[in-house]
Amino acid sequence: MTTAQTTATGIQSVGVFGGTGYVGSYLVDALLAQGFHPVLLVRPGSEARVEQRDRCTLVSGDIDDEAAIRQVAEASDALIYNIGILREFPQRGISFHGLQEEAARRTMDAAVAAGVRRFLLMSANGVEAGLTPYQRSKHAAERYLQGLELDWTIFRPSVLFGDPRGRMEFATQLSAEIIDSPLPAPLFHNGLLPFGAGNFTMSPVHVADVAAAFVAALRDPATIGKTFHLGGPETISWREILTRLAAARGRSKLMLPAPALGVMAAAALLDRFESFPITRDQVRMLLVGNACAPDDLEALGIDPRPFSADGLHYLEPRAAA
Repeated sequence: MTTAQTTATGIQSVGVFGGTGYVGSYLVDALLAQGFHPVLLVRPGSEARVEQRDRCTLVSGDIDDEAAIRQVAEASDALIYNIGILREFPQRGISFHGLQEEAARRTMDAAVAAGVRRFLLMSANGVEAGLTPYQRSKHAAERYLQGLELDWTIFRPSVLFGDPRGRMEFATQLSAEIIDSPLPAPLFHNGLLPFGAGNFTMSPVHVADVAAAFVAALRDPATIGKTFHLGGPETISWREILTRLAAARGRSKLMLPAPALGVMAAAALLDRFESFPITRDQVRMLLVGNACAPDDLEALGIDPRPFSADGLHYLEPRAAA
């Protein structure tokens, strides 16, 4: 472990698991901008996904490679676990339990073994409800971390948005699968009658603000042992989210009530295929909502960006070349 004292907390090198994905790319940028040195676990062949790789230390390996995990831990003063998936494919070895719980535990154990006390975990808003395997695996990782002798901080963001940089992202995915579709946009609702269709709420939070929260926590020992819920400045309905996405695409969108039971019945037959756009569990989580206040972001000194035309500029139609 390094001993350079370049920050108030003595942290210089920060190991990141999940540094080549969507959120990870913003984490790396934020760490570098604030003088930290990222140490990234990178799958062989994925080195090009690290845009500033000349300023980072890359450790080749997968998340089930304990030697590579140990190498990252031993080169770091703090660790961030940011690996997560929105959909599992157990037949391909991709599961919530494997990536969001078991692999997270391996990195936490590696931190203990290497003497790295500071550990930051990316979780998700609403995981304590435990309604789905996604939520249960995230919550299990939280509980395991809280039981270790580590200086931990947990982040639970609402839905994230921001330029996807060629990766999957909430607003881009909804735009492609719903707004640009010739079919009406679905306003999901419980029961057969369309009461409250599309009225469940979320608090979209900009990915750069979430990355800034991680860096702020690394600099502030007062964040140790705390869980932060990260929401944007507004709590808005599914209907309003679709309206703003359509406006960002320069169009209006017809929306019609859609009974969740029908969608879930179709998903029960088809969500094992990657081409089917939504799973039963995703519908369940949508209907519950995903809202939280911006207070925790503001407490970290971050002024959250709104889910507005400026923040969604990357969805604007581009003229053909």
